[in-house]
Amino acid sequence: MLLRENSRFLVSAASASFDRNANHVVDFYRLSCCVIDLGEMAQSQISHDSGPQGLMRRPSRSAATTMSIEVFDHEVVPASLGTIAPILRVAAEIEHERPRVAYLCRFYAFEKAHRLDPSSSGRGVRQFKTLLFQRLERDNASSLASRVKKTDGREVESYYQQYYEHYVRALDQGDQADRAQLGKAYQTAGVLFEVLMAVNKSEKVEAVAPEIIAAARDVQEKNEIYAPYNILPLDSAGASQSAMQLEEVKAAVAALGNTRGLNWPSGFEQHKKKSGNLDLLDWLRAMFGFQRDNVRNQREHLVCLLADNHIRLTPRPEPLNKLDDRAVDAVKTKLFKNYKNWCKFLGRKHSLRLPQGAEDIQQRKILYMGLYLLIWGEAANIRFMPECLCYIFHNMAYELHGLLAGNVSIVTGENIKPSYGGDDEAFLRKVITPIYRVVEKEANKNANGKAAHSDWSNYDDLNEYFWSPDCFSLGWPMRDDGDFFKSTRDMAQGKKGSLRKAGNTGKSNFTETRTFWHIYHSFDRLWTFYLLALQAMIILAFERVELREILNKDVLYSLSSIFITAAFLRFLQSLLDVILNFPGFHRWKFTEILRNILKIVVSLAWCVVLPLCYAQSVSFAPGMLKQWLSFLPRVKGVPPLYILAVALYLLPNVLTAIMFIFPMLRRWIENSDWHIIRLLLWWSQPRIYIGRGMHESQISLIKYTIFWLLLFFCKFAFSYFLQVKLLVKPTNAIMSIRHVKYKWHEFFPDAEHNYGAVVSLWLPVILVYFMDTQIWYAIFSTICGGVIGAFDRLGEIRTLGMLRSRFQSLPGAFNTYLVPSDKTRRRGFSLSKRFAEVTAARRTEAAKFSQLWNEIISSFREEDLISDREMDLLLVPYTSDPSLKLIQWPPFLLASKIPIALDMAAQFRTKDSDLWKRICADEYMKCAVIECYESFKHVLHTLVIGENEKRIIGIIIKEVESNISNNSFLSNFRMAPLPALCSKFVELVGILKDADPSKRDTVVLLLQDMLEVTTRDMMQNENRELVELGHTNKESGRQLFAGTDAKPAILFPPVATAQWDEQIRRLHLLLTVKESAMDVPINLEARRRIAFFSNSLFMDMPRAPRVRNMLSFSVLTPYYSEETVYSKNDLEMENEDGISVVYYLQKIFPDEWTNFLERLGCKDETAVLESDENILQLRHWVSLRGQTLFRTVRGMMYYRRALKLQAFLDMATEKEILEGYKAISEPTEEDKKSQRSLYAQLEAVADLKFTYVATCQNYGNQKRSGDRRATDILNLMVNNPSLRVAYIDEVEEREGGKVHKVFYSVLIKAVDNLDQEIYRVKLPGPAKIGEGKPENQNHALIFTRGEALQAIDMNQDHYLEEALKMRNLLEEFNEDHGVRAPTILGFREHIFTGSVSSLAWFMSNQETSFVTIGQRVLASPLKVRFHYGHPDVFDRIFHITRGGISKASRGINLSEDIFAGFNSTLRRGNITHHEYIQVGKGRDVGLNQISLFEAKVACGNGEQTLSRDLYRLGHRFDFFRMMSCYFTTIGFYISSMIVVLTVYAFLYGRLYLSLSGVEEAIVKYAAAKGDSSLKAAMASQSVVQLGMLMTLPMIMEIGLERGFRTALCDLIIMQLQLAPVFFTFSLGTKVHYYGRTILHGGAKYRATGRGFVVRHEKFAENYRMYSRSHFVKGMELMVLLICYRLYGKATEDSVAYVLVLGSTWFLVASWLFSPFLFNPSGFEWQKIVDDWDDWNKWISSRGGIGVPAVKSWESWWEEEQEHLLHSGFFGKFWEIFLSLRYFIYQYGIVYHLNLTKESRLGKQQSIIVYGLSWLVIVAVMVVLKIVSMGRKKFSADFQLMFRLLKLFLFIGSVVIVGMLFHFLKLTVGDILQSFLAFLPTGWALLQISQVGRTMMKAVGMWGSVKALARGYEYIMGVVIFMPVTILAWFPFVSEFQTRLLFNQAFSRGLQIQRILAGGKKQK
Repeated sequence: MLLRENSRFLVSAASASFDRNANHVVDFYRLSCCVIDLGEMAQSQISHDSGPQGLMRRPSRSAATTMSIEVFDHEVVPASLGTIAPILRVAAEIEHERPRVAYLCRFYAFEKAHRLDPSSSGRGVRQFKTLLFQRLERDNASSLASRVKKTDGREVESYYQQYYEHYVRALDQGDQADRAQLGKAYQTAGVLFEVLMAVNKSEKVEAVAPEIIAAARDVQEKNEIYAPYNILPLDSAGASQSAMQLEEVKAAVAALGNTRGLNWPSGFEQHKKKSGNLDLLDWLRAMFGFQRDNVRNQREHLVCLLADNHIRLTPRPEPLNKLDDRAVDAVKTKLFKNYKNWCKFLGRKHSLRLPQGAEDIQQRKILYMGLYLLIWGEAANIRFMPECLCYIFHNMAYELHGLLAGNVSIVTGENIKPSYGGDDEAFLRKVITPIYRVVEKEANKNANGKAAHSDWSNYDDLNEYFWSPDCFSLGWPMRDDGDFFKSTRDMAQGKKGSLRKAGNTGKSNFTETRTFWHIYHSFDRLWTFYLLALQAMIILAFERVELREILNKDVLYSLSSIFITAAFLRFLQSLLDVILNFPGFHRWKFTEILRNILKIVVSLAWCVVLPLCYAQSVSFAPGMLKQWLSFLPRVKGVPPLYILAVALYLLPNVLTAIMFIFPMLRRWIENSDWHIIRLLLWWSQPRIYIGRGMHESQISLIKYTIFWLLLFFCKFAFSYFLQVKLLVKPTNAIMSIRHVKYKWHEFFPDAEHNYGAVVSLWLPVILVYFMDTQIWYAIFSTICGGVIGAFDRLGEIRTLGMLRSRFQSLPGAFNTYLVPSDKTRRRGFSLSKRFAEVTAARRTEAAKFSQLWNEIISSFREEDLISDREMDLLLVPYTSDPSLKLIQWPPFLLASKIPIALDMAAQFRTKDSDLWKRICADEYMKCAVIECYESFKHVLHTLVIGENEKRIIGIIIKEVESNISNNSFLSNFRMAPLPALCSKFVELVGILKDADPSKRDTVVLLLQDMLEVTTRDMMQNENRELVELGHTNKESGRQLFAGTDAKPAILFPPVATAQWDEQIRRLHLLLTVKESAMDVPINLEARRRIAFFSNSLFMDMPRAPRVRNMLSFSVLTPYYSEETVYSKNDLEMENEDGISVVYYLQKIFPDEWTNFLERLGCKDETAVLESDENILQLRHWVSLRGQTLFRTVRGMMYYRRALKLQAFLDMATEKEILEGYKAISEPTEEDKKSQRSLYAQLEAVADLKFTYVATCQNYGNQKRSGDRRATDILNLMVNNPSLRVAYIDEVEEREGGKVHKVFYSVLIKAVDNLDQEIYRVKLPGPAKIGEGKPENQNHALIFTRGEALQAIDMNQDHYLEEALKMRNLLEEFNEDHGVRAPTILGFREHIFTGSVSSLAWFMSNQETSFVTIGQRVLASPLKVRFHYGHPDVFDRIFHITRGGISKASRGINLSEDIFAGFNSTLRRGNITHHEYIQVGKGRDVGLNQISLFEAKVACGNGEQTLSRDLYRLGHRFDFFRMMSCYFTTIGFYISSMIVVLTVYAFLYGRLYLSLSGVEEAIVKYAAAKGDSSLKAAMASQSVVQLGMLMTLPMIMEIGLERGFRTALCDLIIMQLQLAPVFFTFSLGTKVHYYGRTILHGGAKYRATGRGFVVRHEKFAENYRMYSRSHFVKGMELMVLLICYRLYGKATEDSVAYVLVLGSTWFLVASWLFSPFLFNPSGFEWQKIVDDWDDWNKWISSRGGIGVPAVKSWESWWEEEQEHLLHSGFFGKFWEIFLSLRYFIYQYGIVYHLNLTKESRLGKQQSIIVYGLSWLVIVAVMVVLKIVSMGRKKFSADFQLMFRLLKLFLFIGSVVIVGMLFHFLKLTVGDILQSFLAFLPTGWALLQISQVGRTMMKAVGMWGSVKALARGYEYIMGVVIFMPVTILAWFPFVSEFQTRLLFNQAFSRGLQIQRILAGGKKQK
């Protein structure tokens, strides 16, 4: 009712407001009806939701439900009503000025919304209309009262005229106009005119004033001209802008505007006349149907590329404003290199055909480039398929050539027209969308990561369709029935009615089958090499061959058996090639099938021929076989046929070795088109487009070959002498033992040689043999990386002391590397780095250094790393004093020098020269003395203006200087009063610093005192001139310095200038700072940054070009919904311990907090919270210490700041440089408006060279839903005007009566505190159909600019001083780095994670070692560095033409970043690493977050193992590079898995030996024979701590950069803080997730969270996270260790047991208890009690639909086994097979029970004993089932009967146990042993039941399985929880844990105990 009445009121008010005309009531009746309908719907909704349930109903996630009138805003508009947003924006803008006009704008918006969606069917439309209606109702009366004119029409008309005349016209000032403001003003005027016409129509006002119409026409024209732009205003109104005045830009624009000779379509002629400035891209749009905004976007893109290349040309092009052909060719070559290679590969002639006339060649080239960029810009997800784009371009370029050449169709006789041309969006609709539908259809088959990879085609499969000439069968226009469109055939034909079943596009070239065989399949050469080497070592060891006998004929003949093994392994590889790729068989060509069959046949033939030939002369060969082979001739006992066979077999390997030695030959062969070579390559490897010719130079090959040869020498020496050879004698002894007395039922009691024991002994050793290369790699890479780092000069400046000692060289280093020079310098190593010294005479160079240095120091102050005082001490004067003949060093170098010099002078009694020599011994003291003396004179000269006074001062100075020059100063002046003179001068400088006019008299007195001290106390001889002047003053009666009113003697206060203030402040510091400034800056981060930056300037880097000549680049940051800026609520929100984020950070960063308060001028936090501006600053301060988008944007925008500063130094005159950069960085309003000012030029150059795009894909939805993050992102754009945000806009559009979603890529910027849309490019569908992050990057990639692209993550930061070196880094693209130019520039990161825990320290050190020494070795000498995430810099053109900067196929590309490196390498790229520049990076710091991150990386490596990229690298690299690739990618995870398998193999082998009785027999035999080697073998340790090897590179890097003493101390502290425990625990995480991913899949992105406070995790949370990865495995190993302790005979005494198995117990303890050891407050009693209650509640809760895993054990249990539901057959098979190992416990232990030993069957070791043991299990199961069924049937209605049943079962159980004790001699020990026997069996049954879930449910046993699982979980939880509880009893344990976890914090003086205990109470 309320809404209905409101609607009536609105209608009446509206009609009354429009002159109460009856017709208007009719016009608005339709509107009222919609409102009434809306009211009725809302009323029905209210009534429907009334009642208690309605009150509790939560709002949906739609846009409008989160709004309220209070928060209603013009931005919160539903997707389907996007066109009314500008109207609402105008209403909000003008509301304060003309409320009624604003009201009418909103009313018009309401009416328009109703027209757009009359039925309110769009998402959120109904709610939006309701809120807008309520706003109109609320504003109607008040706005009507404020109306100025009589009618609404007049009101709007009047305001429109006023707005146009007084605002729009005023802004339009030609070149001085603010382009952004003017464009916005014209848009506003356009909206106002639209509203005016609507109001006039409703009031039936037909005539509009002519001046209004004229103004409207002007506005309409200008609206088209003043379109929003990104960097370059390429419209006709933008020519006056500063960026457009650059000669290179003019040249590029003019070249694009050359449309001479082009025939425009008839429909475009009118548009051409209207616009008048159409260019080549407009013509392409007219011909091929590209989108308007795509054309606008790529126009700017192409102009920027051409301009960048044009300005860099050498020699310089003349004239500069005409585009040089060399620039066009440079861009064209890079852009089409991949396309030309593709054409060559497919044997097709490329379509880049040029005309005969030279004048049209440049135009044609630009047309081709524009066409490619337009195709790429609109391709959306197809950009991941570069060869698909080549196919599209190939055909369209051919059509383009036909159009330009005027080719005529044979059929029609008319000129050829494009196949897909004409209307707007034709290209998207007809070309891209059909291909996209195929990609989308295939991606949907993925079933959100649950389907097998072989069931669907990923991006690579679809792209590789275009690697075959068959792709041209698709034709052009593309045929719907082509093979490529099989999967969408039903969609294409459904419209025609002849529906056919869709097929499968299919896999191509490779199938990602989920199996561990991929480890061998991808790296078969590695495993073949290791197996053959192992075989050779075993032969040598068993035949007892000495190394000197190895060339003996018989030895060589025995060793030659390895070729037989190699043949079998080759046969295995041939089979795997077929089996693993079989799912893609229907896309195999005949040649591929033939090749695979032939390879199998040939390898099988070798498997027959080689053994037959070898067996003829082998002594152990069967006699019958020898007789059969006797016809073969023999040469000295060796069959020649065998020699011939081996020679033939080795022939391909010889050819491979030759090509390895000569890599240039290999490169030529792989790129050759000769048919014979193609045939040979066809046999050796499948012919694919990528992976060809990627071999390195001869020098690089020699480097990494030597690395691996040395490593193999050490590895095989160790393996042979310390592993294989030592086991030979024990093996022979074990095999010689006879008549073993078995303790269980042995199925083969008469078997000889004890093969089971031999396998148990050898298996762990062989596993270690396969793994220990990883250890040797860690050692060698550490040594190699350390040596390379030392030669790279890392760590030469690592302390402030070292910086001071080399600071004099710093200005020279600055000017050498950071300031462009025309001089060329050879790069290379030199033992010393010497730079030209910057002297005082070279003032410009000194000024440049001071600008750069001071800007760095200022950035430190802005970041609150230093205080105001520290900043003053670190700054160099911006403007040097020309009178000073020396460099003015920062005061922190000169601090305390003056007081020391004063004391020295006051006490000195000998010669002047000796005093001066002592002062000059310290260069900085000398500079301080001279500077203070000159400043003293300058102050007096400025201050004293009286003639007499100036004469007196001049006489004294002349006297002093003459004595100094005559070396007689000490003899004529007393030095003792010098300190008194200095104190007076200090007091004077202090007054001058404050400039307080009231202290004028004090200044006079001080000057008089100083004169008196000088003349009376210091000067020993009277000066005649001074005496005469003194008499004159006495006679006149005038006091010196007092002056008269008419002629003042002093000028106080002096005229204040920036230079004067700076000099006085500096002088005051020099005189007053008495303590040494050795600790300046105090902040550790500031020290680290200054030291690294200074050190980097002494490293080898390219010289910086001028900013205009540098490579332009972009930065791209993907963002989804992470924290942008912390809100005030976030700051104040307290955790469970009462700790707020602000309080936490105050304790973590106490010095930075103090500096922050000083910057704001506040005393404490309370004062900060009193001001809104200060609160905003506080939010920023906190956000800059977290991992937020705000921090990342601030860091990346330092690039622009650095470029502006560097451009200033390039472009400014000497006068401007000497005046300082500050004058430009703080421009006047006139400079801001002028497009020709230096300020405008710097802005333009910075914009051209640097683009920053944050790809906030969800921004549109966030804005519509009123999400705070959208506001924060907008604020970021407002504060950083050059920041661009790209997002995916989901718009609901109506077509044919149906609403469907349309997706757009949108780029926006901030204008006048609002976002402004720049480009809107329509997409063929949802952008995310694969992995989210790469898809997010891909959609925004089209908005980036330049030739380089840096991908930066959300958890990264940057620093101004590092941004200054970006020019140098980009020059690496032009440097010589081997055979190929670099395509990815890698550089180091600093882990800034600011947590206080030891875990954060471990993780930080580990990550730092990887991004420094690890990647250093990968890049050189190994040449296998890939892309490991960010901040690598990509060659942008190279990558956008080859698939982008990441891969996006779901699942397989989970670790999307590294695939960019794989792709770059396979496509003949070159990835380098550079250490002279760094960015910041955050890492997760809590154990759970670290484990999630490790899990994510391990899952990614699991998927990499299955990938085609790794397979191709493994086969296309040469042998040694392949080894490097393996051990630096998945090899580390495989080695980690082998470590754990070694533990299992060792313990299960020992379990077999001990339970079977074989071990006892071996021990007795060894004791009887006295065989010490056998005893040693039986008591050997087989556990390797691979995790601790992580510390080796870490310690080397710390030693290199911070000193080896520091590294040693850190190593000791890490051991004390249990770093081995952490690394061992991480080992379990890696192994579990890596193995499970390969076996079952289920890899997914895991959000790790980036919170601040290290909080206590509950036991239930830890249990959920680590149960399967650590606890289950830890419990299994613990049971194994207990069993071996009970039944093992080799280690019966405790000491031997501990020595052998101590490390395994350490592994068990680490896996079981690390989550509690590294959990803050993990041993606090109250927390323990709470955790137990929480865990009990969780494990007892029943699951169900919608119950999350954190609330119920059942829900969690279902989630944990979800991977089994989607696992393949082999995954389930191996899961069952591996579960069978648990049955060995029961089988072995039941024969060791006392009950069994005493029985007849037990003494006979009968199998019946084992069978009877199963009766116990069955009985227990039956009892549990009876209880379960009884509970269900009787517990509710027959409670007494149920209790009687339980009593009966209990009594029966007791009676049975008692009878067993009495009659069968059962003991308590037997019961305990039975637990060890039956618990593993139960767990095995449980695991098998989970795999057979469907069958268990079918037979009704699933409930029992669930109950059994809950019981096991409960037991496991109690076993783990008990030790923790016991330790928690002792208070000191909790204190010890706190000290352990937070030792780093204690060393920094932090009060962690207060933080954890609750800081709220102590605030």
